[in-house]
Amino acid sequence: MKGADLARVEDCLRSMLGNSRLRVVSGKLPGASAEVWNDREFIGTLHCDDDGGEVSYSVHIVLLEEDLPEQPSPRRKVAPRRA
Repeated sequence: MKGADLARVEDCLRSMLGNSRLRVVSGKLPGASAEVWNDREFIGTLHCDDDGGEVSYSVHIVLLEEDLPEQPSPRRKVAPRRA
């Protein structure tokens, strides 16, 4: 992916997600996927698909179990009162 394309995708993601801290960084090897960062935290990869001139981009975001909030304790269901 070219630098200009990465900048356009970065601008689009920032606007769509309302997050100015998102960064899209070129992959280390030619043709490799780009990296998506939220400030200093790696959050996923950006892939480009060129299907006969029709270009699309997809973002794969990684969520680690350890980063998820605690699961709320299940609430007991209370049977409705009968009149």
